Amino acid sequence: MSVFIIAEAGVNHNGSLDLAKRLIDVAAEAGADAVKFQTFRAEQVVGRRAPKAEYQVRSTGADDSQLDMIRKLELSEEDHEVLISHARSRDVAFLSTPFDSFSLVLLARRYGLQTIKIPSGEITNAPFLLEIARAAPRIILSTGMSTLGEVEDALGVLAFGFAATEGVPPGRAAFGRAFASDEGRQALRERVSLLHCTTEYPAPFAEVNLRAMDALAAAFGLPVGYSDHTSGIHVSVAAVARGACIVEKHFTLDRALPGPDHKASLEPDELKSLVRAIRDVEAALGDGVKRPTEAEWKNRDVARKSLVAARPVSAGETLVKDSIACKRPGTGVSPFEYWRIEGTVAARPYEQDEALDG
Repeated sequence: MSVFIIAEAGVNHNGSLDLAKRLIDVAAEAGADAVKFQTFRAEQVVGRRAPKAEYQVRSTGADDSQLDMIRKLELSEEDHEVLISHARSRDVAFLSTPFDSFSLVLLARRYGLQTIKIPSGEITNAPFLLEIARAAPRIILSTGMSTLGEVEDALGVLAFGFAATEGVPPGRAAFGRAFASDEGRQALRERVSLLHCTTEYPAPFAEVNLRAMDALAAAFGLPVGYSDHTSGIHVSVAAVARGACIVEKHFTLDRALPGPDHKASLEPDELKSLVRAIRDVEAALGDGVKRPTEAEWKNRDVARKSLVAARPVSAGETLVKDSIACKRPGTGVSPFEYWRIEGTVAARPYEQDEALDG
């Protein structure tokens, strides 16, 4: 199965529908599988006293609040309809991350999105996780800032939501039972993918810890990918080489644009380079069977060696160490036969470098 590449537009549209449509165009032209936005009602997500994150202060200043900042980044219902239609016309899947119940219903019920992406910040929001599990056919769960135990807790909520639990009150014990049940495990395998993530913008390379993908896969037996907040494309490419089945990466039209996420995003040419590099690495991974490839067969005889006469040899002469050499091409007797040939009598004369008979 091909790596699923999500071009994360996020809020890099700056509240402009035209800018959002251009982001869809860029994702489609780069060859991404999906373009993803964020759907929210600011007042339902951020409290009036919530501070900005450090990276948001660095990008947008400290004059306004986090609530004031994200109010400007909302997409209306009408915007969503336009963007979903535009993505369909460009043959790229439309995804969006809901941050509140209204937005979840909008995406999953009204617009019929089959996949809902849960951001890292919601992994402890059990009531919302339960709503998502009951509304979304498939889920991608980001695990930034989380321990394995917190990921297990979140998966327990999802497993409970997937199961036929009418009449069973939700709670930690019920979530734990759902996670441990055969039905819950099967539902998780069929419907949930995990993304390893370092929630910092940009994420320091020393804190990426790509090996945590292995830990997630071993712990939960689910498909694991990588949501990349580092600078550049090379960590995403490395994640694919380590087995990531999904890669998500922020992109923008221009890193110089105002807004909280532009500076940690790829520009259009870089997004194209990322997609090409992922597809190249994906092809290079192969099937794991060690055997000569089609391209190699024509080079075997050229690169390998055969047993030849190291000097002129007369008929009836015993072939000894100084009369046998291993030289290209590899069209004659294999050097593995050296010890069988050594000590035998030449049935005919050989010129120097002439292939010895078997």
